[in-house]
Amino acid sequence: MKTKAIFYHAGCPVCVAAEHSVANALDPSRYAVESVHLGTSKARVKEAVAAGVKSVPALVMNGAAFHINFGASIDALK
Repeated sequence: MKTKAIFYHAGCPVCVAAEHSVANALDPSRYAVESVHLGTSKARVKEAVAAGVKSVPALVMNGAAFHINFGASIDALK
């Protein structure tokens, strides 16, 4: 069974670079990665906050939020 991972981002250059270098580097046979653009999917900001996301880009997997660099505070996306 694949581990679900959600990559939250805001579409900025930092986020796009992180998505290509981190989220796309995960082995697709082991991880099912969903990419969520919080700038266009505002309804999912609450979900990201509940998962522990404080800034984007962030990768959430196995119940933990991993913050990658710093593109934007989650508060800026609310």
